[in-house]
Amino acid sequence: MDRPISVDYIGTDGLSASERALWLGWTAGRADYESPFFHPDFTAIAGQIAPGARLAVFHRAGEIVGFFPHQRRGRAAQPLGAPINDYHGVISAPKEALAIDEVTSLLGARSLTVTGWTGPARASQALTSARTLIADLPQGWDAYIRDRRAAFSKFFKDKDRSHRSMERDLGAVRVDVETAAPEHFDRLIELKQEQYHRSRRHDIFDCGWTADLLRALKANPDPAFGVRLAVLSADDRPMAYELGLQGGNHYHFWIPAYEAEASRYSPGMLLSMDTMQARAAHGVRRFDFGFEGEAYKKYFCNDTREVWEGASLPAGLMQAVNLAATLAGATSAIEAGAGLVSGSLAQSVRRRWAVIDACETTALGRVRAVTAAASAMLGRNRNQPVASAVAPGALST
Repeated sequence: MDRPISVDYIGTDGLSASERALWLGWTAGRADYESPFFHPDFTAIAGQIAPGARLAVFHRAGEIVGFFPHQRRGRAAQPLGAPINDYHGVISAPKEALAIDEVTSLLGARSLTVTGWTGPARASQALTSARTLIADLPQGWDAYIRDRRAAFSKFFKDKDRSHRSMERDLGAVRVDVETAAPEHFDRLIELKQEQYHRSRRHDIFDCGWTADLLRALKANPDPAFGVRLAVLSADDRPMAYELGLQGGNHYHFWIPAYEAEASRYSPGMLLSMDTMQARAAHGVRRFDFGFEGEAYKKYFCNDTREVWEGASLPAGLMQAVNLAATLAGATSAIEAGAGLVSGSLAQSVRRRWAVIDACETTALGRVRAVTAAASAMLGRNRNQPVASAVAPGALST
């Protein structure tokens, strides 16, 4: 019979040399850890910025069997850096893989909300599988783009025309795949905030700490790990921006934005192609495009991976809570009421309130965000029953 697992907590930058080596040994060559988000430096840097940061160390019979970076919001747990942490799970040896419900229990949390869980899990009312899309370049850029153009010649010819049209209309196109100019970073954040406001989505940068986390990752001096900011310019005027997170030979396309005047030329796709070509020349072989959904990704991606999103909840907690309960001070909006709605609307509700929970660390911030989100969803779903659009409340406080 397996001995029970115990948990200790250390600082997110508190790994000893031997613990770091153990971490890196467990993640090396493992497909389930193939992302910069599983690098110990992401944990160390994010832990300096993200409120409520913790690093759980799991032990069995005195031996370390796993690490789990996370953050706490009251009694609710989330991956460290949420809502901008796209992949997460327990870092452990294969034989010690912990399921999400086990982790929730070990943490003593009321819930564990995830968007890209890569460990063991099972489908449930509040936890569903999803796919992310990846461009794999085992033989480098030239072989990759040759295959892509052969399979989707019309699409790539159209991008070639877009490039020529941009140069004709706006001026010579130039790409910088790693700019240090702070004004470019600030403009990207500004454009994303404008997009959130137009779409009535929660502004993940309004809380402040999320942008600070990106800045800290960008300032990391290690050439093998950190945020890279690529910029596409026309006639020396920036037209498209994209933050990516690089860890070794894996590059994660993360946060894109572009100027409205360039939208007709597909500047984001052009920038991604140039970024891939430049990074591939320096050894990057995996480019992660995130969740499937946008049609253009199929033209770039030739591999997939399965993840889990939703919440791990104790038995009996799944129940509908109305908006009044939420406004009265409930926080972890994903952990209750997931049974209230179904299908794509349920997924939308879960994602909206998971973002709010992660970003907002004060009661006032959560109340304001929940009120705005509920109003936006009610406005979009007037033909739905009222119960289908109310905010599920949190039972984590």
